[in-house]
Amino acid sequence: MSLAGKVVIVTGASSGIGAAAAKAFAQQGAKVVLTGRNEAKYTEAACKAVNSKAELLLIIGDVTTDAEKIIKTTIDKFGQLDVLVNNAGFGERGSILDIDVDQFDRVMNTNVRAVFLLTKYAAPHLVKTQGNIVNVSSVAGLRSYAGFSVYCTSKAALDQFTRCIALDLAPKNVRVNAVNPGVIVTEFHKRLGLSDEEETKFLKHSKSTHALGRAGEPNEVADVIIFLASDSSSFITGATLPIDGGRNIMCPR
Repeated sequence: MSLAGKVVIVTGASSGIGAAAAKAFAQQGAKVVLTGRNEAKYTEAACKAVNSKAELLLIIGDVTTDAEKIIKTTIDKFGQLDVLVNNAGFGERGSILDIDVDQFDRVMNTNVRAVFLLTKYAAPHLVKTQGNIVNVSSVAGLRSYAGFSVYCTSKAALDQFTRCIALDLAPKNVRVNAVNPGVIVTEFHKRLGLSDEEETKFLKHSKSTHALGRAGEPNEVADVIIFLASDSSSFITGATLPIDGGRNIMCPR
């Protein structure tokens, strides 16, 4: 898909969709920058396993505070940037009757403000290479869920940001798209505070909330990220593409 030798940043590459995307880019022969708050050594090892010649750069940092550092370190190492995958995301549960402003700020800072900063710092370099951006949003940006108002709002904002920046950068031949995953089997739900029992029940319930009758796997999202980042999608920009087994078109009765 014409990704060999391309320099790709994947934020939130420590686990889940980010780890799967980093591995997929390495498999395509890209030079992959892995960023995350946690030591992503196993992601690095997985990339090497699928492509022993993969050129990798591991940056430990927080996208809310280290956006400029992530872009600068990448350019210092590789001299260019071709693809930015804004995958790092954060969620918290709570009704408007319970959620507080600190929770609101944490979610919005990671899911919206950090993406703005990374995009701003990356854009001049992407213009030089006529590269592209893939944002990892959520079906929560397309649908409304009680108890997840802040998370849904942050992802809806990310979708609109995707469309607006696509228009800003289209004259420079830089494409900007987003994927909107449904329920994917990752550590995300445990980070929301679900117990093992609650997570098992939630994933079982997903059989009825997704038209295809199951939750998704990280590699199923990674495959679409690869497609949007490659020349195979050269005439696609400003798209928000559901990878959700049909969840966004479900109308529960």
